[in-house]
Amino acid sequence: MAAFAEGTPCWVDASLPDVEAGKRFYGELFGWTFSAGAGPEYGGYTQAYSRGRNVAALAPKPDGRMPTVWGIYLYTVDAYACAARIRASGGQMVMDPQPVGPYGGAALAADPGGAVFGLWQPGTHHGFEAQQEPYTYCWSEVYTRARDAVDVFYANVFGYVPEDQDDAGSGVEYRLWSPPGSRPGAETAVLGRSVITDAFPEIMPSHFLVYFAVPDVDESVATVKRLGGRVTADPFDTPHGRIAVVADNQGAVFALLSEPRTGPLG
Repeated sequence: MAAFAEGTPCWVDASLPDVEAGKRFYGELFGWTFSAGAGPEYGGYTQAYSRGRNVAALAPKPDGRMPTVWGIYLYTVDAYACAARIRASGGQMVMDPQPVGPYGGAALAADPGGAVFGLWQPGTHHGFEAQQEPYTYCWSEVYTRARDAVDVFYANVFGYVPEDQDDAGSGVEYRLWSPPGSRPGAETAVLGRSVITDAFPEIMPSHFLVYFAVPDVDESVATVKRLGGRVTADPFDTPHGRIAVVADNQGAVFALLSEPRTGPLG
């Protein structure tokens, strides 16, 4: 299996109060199947599969004060070196790198705006076995109020090559990040950056938003509602597909995208 480029999203998981409820929700919404769950030494971490391929995981929250959230992990060949770059560039380590059995090494960090993301240094678990197709991960972006500091941070830590998107008249500042050494643009980008404006609630923190591809956003939104979830942004059309932002029946927020492409949302 080919390695991901440094800083590329390679895994996502949902931290939930009730993993069994999560299995029922995502099993019906996405058709996922699930492992029996790892042993107590791995906190009951439960892998999710789409057509037999590893696509995500559900994890029980060890502390009820922790957020119910979809988290993203960025690939690194050396989590300790990456953690040092994070600290040197104005970020913070929420959890220092630590081994996860034979599977790899994990860490959690926060960028200068406060958005939390994970690092994954692979062992036997390399990350997604499927993405960019229906019912799998397809895109993510960071929403921040600290635009300038965040742009410098990710350039320093991962060497991202930026390209600003010119969306005339929308008032939305959007930037694409591509891996180092690549040509900037929609075909190479691995993440997006958006600015939290006055259009968002004042209490909204900086965060990553994870997208999953679906054949029909409107049908998936109806399923979310039927399963007890809620819609935070009704379906809307973009040049790159139809998008909705929803929350599952435990409060974890994610986005849905129809007509997924091999490239990003740009």
